[in-house]
Amino acid sequence: MAAFSPELTVIYATIRTLDDQHPQATAVLVGGGRVLAVGSREEMAALAPRAHVLDHRDLILTPGLAEAHIHLVAYGFSLAELNLHGARSVSEVQARVAQRTMNTPPGTWLRGGGFLLSELGLDEYPAAAVLDEVSPHHPVLLFSRDLHLGWANSLALRLAGIRPDTPDPVGGRIVRPLGTLLESASELVTRVMPVPSEADFLAAAKAGVEDLAGRGYVSAHTMAFEEPEAPRALQTLAARGDLPLRIWACLPHERLEQARELGLACSPGSLFQWGGVKFFADGALGSRTAWLHGPGFAGGSGTGMPLDSPDLIRERGAEALRLGLTPVTHAIGDRANTEVLEVYEALRPLADEKGIRLRIEHAQHLRPEDIPRFRGLTASVQPIHLQADGPMIRELLPHRVDTSYAFRSLKAAGAVLAFGSDAPVAPPEYRANFAAALTRRDDEGQPIAPAEALTEEEILWAHTRGPALAAGWEDEGIIRPGARAAFTLWDRIGGNARALVL
Repeated sequence: MAAFSPELTVIYATIRTLDDQHPQATAVLVGGGRVLAVGSREEMAALAPRAHVLDHRDLILTPGLAEAHIHLVAYGFSLAELNLHGARSVSEVQARVAQRTMNTPPGTWLRGGGFLLSELGLDEYPAAAVLDEVSPHHPVLLFSRDLHLGWANSLALRLAGIRPDTPDPVGGRIVRPLGTLLESASELVTRVMPVPSEADFLAAAKAGVEDLAGRGYVSAHTMAFEEPEAPRALQTLAARGDLPLRIWACLPHERLEQARELGLACSPGSLFQWGGVKFFADGALGSRTAWLHGPGFAGGSGTGMPLDSPDLIRERGAEALRLGLTPVTHAIGDRANTEVLEVYEALRPLADEKGIRLRIEHAQHLRPEDIPRFRGLTASVQPIHLQADGPMIRELLPHRVDTSYAFRSLKAAGAVLAFGSDAPVAPPEYRANFAAALTRRDDEGQPIAPAEALTEEEILWAHTRGPALAAGWEDEGIIRPGARAAFTLWDRIGGNARALVL
């Protein structure tokens, strides 16, 4: 075989390719952003004797890490917002809000998030009066960690025109006494908040992508639930050559009409591409809005809240498929998953015709009889949430403990697992995903369905190859000739990581 030209690079490392035909190697030859050959150091030296050499023989090289579920620009914004992750009481929330107000001009909006009702010791939804005690002169809106619950003070509610007699919006609920806003009700407040400028969106996009790249990620799936300016900012970064990640983006189903008019369709090839259309079948566990089969939440607190109807998902999902886009549906509760699986059975023939893999986000709490129905679907899951959710699952869904975060069962059923974090709901921390999927232990040290644990190799696959297949990227998440030259270097799998994109 003739030698390659000198404008090439050979990487020496302990290589885990995730290619079943050639699972291990000690060298990889790359050029033009692609893998050209994989093998031993001697073989690569013979192929390209004048290639530049990167010697990482003390490290492990794998396909690049992917973040399969993130709200990327919102995450960028969150890096500068009030962080309530880890708050263990209402008084701790008050202290953090009070500290932020000390350095913020009166009348300026304060936005933050990351708390869990259970971690704050709350059995009921919080009221505005609690925030009023420490922020009477600043409008405040705080989001729960799952983003399905907003907690506002009286000034924010007054500016939004929300009174005790204000009717609930479609798809949302205003809790009385005032203070908590569920699902779409939070939009009554966010719509009166100052609108970020184009420069603000661009700065947040840049902060988000640089943070991910700095953690060792090479690609991300951004999940809508953001303003239209968010994906535009990412597209601007791509056009400028400032995008360090490959992005697969979803648009909300409400914008599907504009997508059709603009001729928007899946167009792989660039670092930014539109790939999915996002639906919400229900809310979330922590906000008590996950849609459940009876008996619902333990203690008789209801069966949650359905959002986008099955008929809507079926109709607009078919339209998305005809455009070459993937229906992507948020489903957390067992009833939500059942309903989405019913819809997807109807959509499967069209999806198969288009070569598109239907996708469910979260798939957290499942009936045993529904798990086999995930065959051939993408289960986009976030192991990191198991850590905080464990105590809530035992309290609120004791009858679903064994089929919550059912990773091994989903894999055995033939689902493609794709791991992410749902940032800014949780930090995009792959170490936490590895720990949760390996140990199945929550923040209290208690096990949650330990039989659902995965191996290190399976977790690596779900953080690399799984997201690539979910996006339809056959050239990603694997190290073989023709694949994208986007790698992650590790001191050990699940340990310290850094991206290497050539």
